[in-house]
Amino acid sequence: IVAEDCDAKSAPQALTLNFSEGVETGFSGVSVTGDKEQIIKTGAIKRNEKDHTQLIVPLETPLKPGSYKVDWHVVSVDGHKTKGSYRFSVK
Repeated sequence: IVAEDCDAKSAPQALTLNFSEGVETGFSGVSVTGDKEQIIKTGAIKRNEKDHTQLIVPLETPLKPGSYKVDWHVVSVDGHKTKGSYRFSVK
């Protein structure tokens, strides 16, 4: 996975997670928490229509400066399950 929007100078409106294989959105999920473990509201995840290896996670409100953690789990189109997490900050 490639973690985009890391150390962003401005708050992202969405997070984009890139995978090496296409993913099934119906069996995948992403959660975002702040540095005090508060849950950040996100919209429904969707797959990029032009690139099935990208998951897009819309953020319902702009992120305030601070640190965030993204936990994800996905099922690839060939049935493999995987999960992970990454951190990023907004300055």
